[in-house]
Amino acid sequence: MRPHVVVNVAMSADGKLSTRERRQVRISGNEDFLRVDRLRAASDAVMVGIGTVLADDPSLTVKSDELKRERRAQGRDEHPVRVVVDSAARIPLTASVLHKGKGRRVVAVSRHADLAHVTDLKKIATVVVAGETKVDLTELLNELGRMGVRQLMVEGGGTLIAGLFADGLVDEVYIYTGNIIIGGKDAPTPADGEGFLKEDEFPRLVLLDATPTGDGILLHWRVEEPK
Repeated sequence: MRPHVVVNVAMSADGKLSTRERRQVRISGNEDFLRVDRLRAASDAVMVGIGTVLADDPSLTVKSDELKRERRAQGRDEHPVRVVVDSAARIPLTASVLHKGKGRRVVAVSRHADLAHVTDLKKIATVVVAGETKVDLTELLNELGRMGVRQLMVEGGGTLIAGLFADGLVDEVYIYTGNIIIGGKDAPTPADGEGFLKEDEFPRLVLLDATPTGDGILLHWRVEEPK
């Protein structure tokens, strides 16, 4: 059984995740950072695509000492499983996500990934091979489910999120919309990739909540079941 998938992103008022150069931009404030940390702590695993790792070098760890104590009291690791979707196995062996904070790491690669790099990765992470030339996300999520992951938080980027939507794998979406305009036709958005061509293909969302937060607004959506 695949995990319940919760996508969480912060975007500008014009729908951009960062600049066209993929330079990280502070969009939300401390109040939203705490919410994200709570969501991360409540999840069994946190997943990002390789583009996010190469651009931002995130650790994907729980930051709050109190939340880490709560996880330990529940018999869990301080940090959720960290998952990187990396079809060609491009992740640097020094990436923060592979070393910062205790806990399990999973790198998902395709069958065409560089074998030598995959061999090195296996020394520091669990490697899941799924798909021929790019990671089969359905296969990966089913494998995470077998590992005991019940809730999976997805923190980006746009290519990965678009792929999850295309495969019908997203259950909930949190979008923090900040009070800035980034602009740029090549700047990344929450759902990049090829996009949907027909209206009946568009994933439909049901608005669960809209909460003013800091200088922006947090929207909480549920993904509608296909008819």
